[in-house]
Amino acid sequence: MAKLIKGVHHINLRAVGTEGFEKAVSFYRDILGMEVVRTWGTDERPGIMLNTGDAVMEINGGAKEMQPVGGAIPHFALATDDVDACIEAVRAAGYQVTIEPRDFAFANCSTPDYNIRMGFCIGPCNETIEFFCEK
Repeated sequence: MAKLIKGVHHINLRAVGTEGFEKAVSFYRDILGMEVVRTWGTDERPGIMLNTGDAVMEINGGAKEMQPVGGAIPHFALATDDVDACIEAVRAAGYQVTIEPRDFAFANCSTPDYNIRMGFCIGPCNETIEFFCEK
């Protein structure tokens, strides 16, 4: 079978209202340092794409209510070289850290062994974010 998928293009978040949109943009742009790729929309339904390094984070404003944590996609992972710095940045900005940074080894249960460092938080749109580093 032909390979149909070549990668992840974007992750989409829906922010509640203008204030929620601005908070989400500030989180990803100002706290995590993602650069703006493009913007569009109106005051009532703004949109933005931010560079994650190998995909983009799309944020749309105009949602009527906050989405529940989890759902069909329980979390997404953002690659980083410094999980601890990411967790400290989101904590300093007042966001909930749900799993403190820790090392984990998938030894004897993964071929080959897989060593990682990870930490989790809840983002501005009620999304669960994993900060992920392969070791």
